[in-house]
Amino acid sequence: MASIPDVAPSRRIGNLAIVWRHAKRYPGRIAIAWAALAVTSAATIAIPYSFKRVVDRGFAGGGSEAAVAGAFHYMLMIVVVLAIGTAVRFYYVSWLGERVVADIREAVQRHLLGLAPRFYEENRPSEIASRLTADTAQIETVVGSTVSIALRNAFTAVGGLVYLFAISPKLAGMLLVGIPLIIAPIALLGRKVRDYSRTSQDRIADVGSMVTETLGAMKIVQAFGQERREASRFAQAVEATMAAAQKRIALRAAMTAIVIGLVFGSITMVLWEGAEDVASGALSGGAIAAFVLTGGIVAGAFGALTEVYGDLLRGAGAAGRLSELLEERAEIAAPAAPLPLPEPPQGRLAFEHVAFRYPTRPEVAALQDFSLAIAPGETVAVVGPSGAGKSTLFQLLQRFYDPAEGRVTIDGVDLTAADPTAVRARLAMVPQETVIFGTSARDNLRYGAWEADDAAIWRAAEAANAADFLRALPEGLDTFLGEGGARLSGGQRQRVAIARALLRDAPVLLLDEATSALDAESERLVQDALERLMANRTTIVIAHRLATVRAADRIVVMDAGRIVEEGTHTTLSARGGLYARLASLQFHDA
Repeated sequence: MASIPDVAPSRRIGNLAIVWRHAKRYPGRIAIAWAALAVTSAATIAIPYSFKRVVDRGFAGGGSEAAVAGAFHYMLMIVVVLAIGTAVRFYYVSWLGERVVADIREAVQRHLLGLAPRFYEENRPSEIASRLTADTAQIETVVGSTVSIALRNAFTAVGGLVYLFAISPKLAGMLLVGIPLIIAPIALLGRKVRDYSRTSQDRIADVGSMVTETLGAMKIVQAFGQERREASRFAQAVEATMAAAQKRIALRAAMTAIVIGLVFGSITMVLWEGAEDVASGALSGGAIAAFVLTGGIVAGAFGALTEVYGDLLRGAGAAGRLSELLEERAEIAAPAAPLPLPEPPQGRLAFEHVAFRYPTRPEVAALQDFSLAIAPGETVAVVGPSGAGKSTLFQLLQRFYDPAEGRVTIDGVDLTAADPTAVRARLAMVPQETVIFGTSARDNLRYGAWEADDAAIWRAAEAANAADFLRALPEGLDTFLGEGGARLSGGQRQRVAIARALLRDAPVLLLDEATSALDAESERLVQDALERLMANRTTIVIAHRLATVRAADRIVVMDAGRIVEEGTHTTLSARGGLYARLASLQFHDA
């Protein structure tokens, strides 16, 4: 599984195919949007014609009152059609934009949830999150606005040109020569403005990143007395943002002056020539008025097309980045015909001559010819120095990775032959660093057994020594626990994790140093809860605390990916080997 490239995405228009794949699920709404688009474009071109009728019949003299009223009625009808058509187009195009973006976000998130942890080791979650937010927002702009604007202006430009030639081929030819002369500098300056805009957005992003980093580490900032330095650093970032914005503003001001000069200068030249035709009787006053109005519409349409092309390219880049995520293939997946796990569950585990290297660290063997059999209901503590391969056992058991050699089995079934979901359903884990989601206490507790009712939740909380502090929360189980469980202490978070594992009621329990970094009182409460959790379950404990080690039926000592010792606390302490040395360092006060 390769990492997603950290480079600017391809801006080929073909990347927008992902947008069409999701949009074509709604053909009815697309048809309505297309119809409204055609009607509004036609109505836009009809406005100059209605204006011609008004001028010729109302202001040129000789027109009857009925003729004037008819001309204005026609214009009002066009305005009503344009207003209704624009509202319908806006609604359906905007709905399609929101719906397509929602579908893409759901598809990407669903796909990401199936990717193995290796993908998230090789790619920054913040970068992936940016693709799900900023890039989809860019696509929403493309679908909900840019495409509509592009098509509307294309229709309007073509229809307008046809009408211009119908009014005056000579003046239309002059306008065709003038339009490129107007559009070229607009397009050139527009690209420069976009470049400055991107730079400005980058500076704004730097400010946002700095704010997030500083506010998230406010205790450290204040503890080390760095408030003034952080304020100065932020001020520099803000000034850099201002400098980038100033360049953009100056260029846009110059662009505005040039555009106004070119557009109105061209209109003046065409009007001059048209006035001579009116004076000679070749054109009516209404015709020249309609020509000028239509010419402005056509020029504006062509100018808008040059602008939206850049937006389409940016949308194509965003679509390409999202397509890269969707093209990632999950390394860990259920086989075509997965073997069912035995019922009822036994909790028998086995590692058979397993060899494994992490893809991100291929030079280091995490496990080497590792074999271990664990009987149902047995508690095995795994100890060893950092990097010995202890946590790798959990990674393989949960099938986040597959071994390069050998096999791992649960109840006699090779994990690679089973459905990973079925395997993980037989496991419950209490990690060293408890994950608390930014939601209610109830949802955190029932995360591993979502259908559990409140009675079951409270039973698990009682067994985990968590019921007292949960009842003391302002809204009980409905209390929002804060980002990362900010409203709980370390010991409380750990007991929530134990209650979550109890509620899951899985036959195999994995404990990853679940009592580390706790004070004495919290450790005692957590240890009591763990003993109840471990009862009648197959348990593997990555041991750190002496109490957990002594309670184990068997202690496995690992070093450099191998088992170097095995036995009970008493027998291993007496041997004077690696375990005895670790015990003397870690548990000398026991």
